[in-house]
Amino acid sequence: MLQGEQACLFGSVVDVPTSKWITTVSFLARFGLAAVWLISGWIKFIDPAQTVVAVRAYQLLPEDLVRPVAYTLPMLEIALGLFLVIGLGVRVTAVVSGLALMVLIGVIISVWARGLSIDCGCFGGGGAADVNGWDYSKEIARDIGFLALAVWLAVFPRSPFSLGPRSRPTSSVPVQPAMAE
Repeated sequence: MLQGEQACLFGSVVDVPTSKWITTVSFLARFGLAAVWLISGWIKFIDPAQTVVAVRAYQLLPEDLVRPVAYTLPMLEIALGLFLVIGLGVRVTAVVSGLALMVLIGVIISVWARGLSIDCGCFGGGGAADVNGWDYSKEIARDIGFLALAVWLAVFPRSPFSLGPRSRPTSSVPVQPAMAE
């Protein structure tokens, strides 16, 4: 049975039909993306020194910003993962996730274009490494896959076991008209 939902697509609010398979895919996307953020963030959080090395290796930030970014990034990733797990503000969290992933894709492309040879540090590690274009291509493709999950959730944020009122599936029972007395 199709249910109606409003989605914001490119600044316009449109009615989007939802079905059980859409909410199921949204559930899987929500927990898949949450796992990515929680694992990535936790690995960075428990090894802050290595995270500093990884951020510095990109050679994009002034030295004064390397540590603040390296210490903040894991907390942002963990927060995004937790919001997705509990299903609170799924659409907003998906948009922030998408923006973060686009930045990460951009910096990987930047490193590749500048001829640097580093481990991205996305899931721990980071710093100088013996990598090639194929390695960067795989990292970019992986992150595009994660970006696809974020886009899906931005369009279809409703899924089972969400706490947020705009993230829970709508009732499948049609609203009954008021009875006249």
